[in-house]
Amino acid sequence: MTDTTPTPSPRFDTLPLDPKLLRAVADQGYATMTPIQAKAIPVVLEGRDVMGAAQTGTGKTAAFSIPLLQRMLKHENASASPARHPVRALVLAPTRELADQVANNVKAYAKHTQLRVACVFGGVDMKPQTLQLKGGVEVLIATPGRLLDHIEAKNCVLNQVEYVVLDEADRMLDIGFLPDLQRILSYLPKTRQTLLFSATFSPEIKRLASSYLQEPELVEVARPNATASTVEQRFFSVEDDDKRAAILHLLRQRQITQSIVFVNSKLGAARLARSFERDGLKTAALHGDKSQDERLKSLEAFKRGEVELLVATDVAARGLDIADLPAVFNFDVPFNAEDYVHRIGRTGRAGASGLAFTLVARSDARLVGEIEKLIKRKLELEPVQLEDDRPRRSERRERDAGADSRGEVRREERPRREREDRRDEAYSSAPVHRSQPRAPYDPLFDKPYEASDRAEPPSWESASAAGAPSASRGGAAGNIKPKRKVAALFGAKKPAATATES
Repeated sequence: MTDTTPTPSPRFDTLPLDPKLLRAVADQGYATMTPIQAKAIPVVLEGRDVMGAAQTGTGKTAAFSIPLLQRMLKHENASASPARHPVRALVLAPTRELADQVANNVKAYAKHTQLRVACVFGGVDMKPQTLQLKGGVEVLIATPGRLLDHIEAKNCVLNQVEYVVLDEADRMLDIGFLPDLQRILSYLPKTRQTLLFSATFSPEIKRLASSYLQEPELVEVARPNATASTVEQRFFSVEDDDKRAAILHLLRQRQITQSIVFVNSKLGAARLARSFERDGLKTAALHGDKSQDERLKSLEAFKRGEVELLVATDVAARGLDIADLPAVFNFDVPFNAEDYVHRIGRTGRAGASGLAFTLVARSDARLVGEIEKLIKRKLELEPVQLEDDRPRRSERRERDAGADSRGEVRREERPRREREDRRDEAYSSAPVHRSQPRAPYDPLFDKPYEASDRAEPPSWESASAAGAPSASRGGAAGNIKPKRKVAALFGAKKPAATATES
């Protein structure tokens, strides 16, 4: 008889870790390791390069930060001199939100040690970051662009870096960070330990690994580009105009208290957030046009439960760890199929269950097909029975026009309704066709020419009859002066003088 009892997950206290780190891990409420942690941590402790692939939300941050902190404890000291605290571990992240989250996790694991941790990213003032860097840090978490700014300003020196981590490396390549990565890696010592962690592995990532990693150990705990099994995925066939109503219907039907709504554009995120606000929901928008301070405040308010809906672009699709997030909505199907894996990975984290709803319009068939190829699964579209019985824009205009003709609409209500119609047309993706005003019409221009039957002759004919010289007799019309005769040059004879002239 085959034993089907699941193998228990290994515990952190079975690893050769310092008691300071074990106490910090216990403070976070962790006792057992996730599969990626159980496979990666021993390899990192051995000093080998690692390529780690795992589904998002499975604990990749702890998989590389805990063993690196263990290896760096030999440099731990209480000296106040910045020279005794050079940068020894560098973690690169693609987005500001992910960098801030990784830094918070690393600080939590290192809180019982004397290792210093700093985080630098763009969108905020450089002066506080500069003071922190010049004071000395052992672990530096950074986005590539802002790190290059500090390197050029000579605020940090990377010639003693021993450990490098590329977190969400595929995303860094997607948003064009490859030249920045190459510049940063050129400042580092050749002898170092390099770790590359990502939820997906593309051919570009493998080429990057072959260039900068030395005989890396491939650590995979799931099929690449796979979605988490704890997430229930549903695809609904919805017209573009009904997507917002469909989300409101699903929120009520499933009694969802909090969720992220993903859109493809920054402008669409701002507009949709305002629409949900008018529906009575506490909403915040998160996209690249907002300042870093606004983005962090919106994210913190969402984590505290003060915001019900977070309408976001793909800046929130990578690495954000929001505990117990019940659902994710794809208002727009992502242009990149791999972003779908990351979007729905915001829910169902750390073994919890989650919901992922994707709203599919007719024009999204190709994008859905790319998702099917990526996750190797046939997706079925379901209809949505909307309970929204509000009249459409055309129906409302007809109703208002009929009420206005009967005198039932007050004059002060007309400007408000006109503003509502213009607002609805501005938010609608479908073009609004208006009939062009007709040009003025004069029937006289359509009549054929008819000759005049007046008895009196025209004025020029009467003038000719009165003795004025006519053009037919060799003269000119009465209103035209005769040409003055001028002697030609080069020997022409002057005409003889008339009797009058003499």
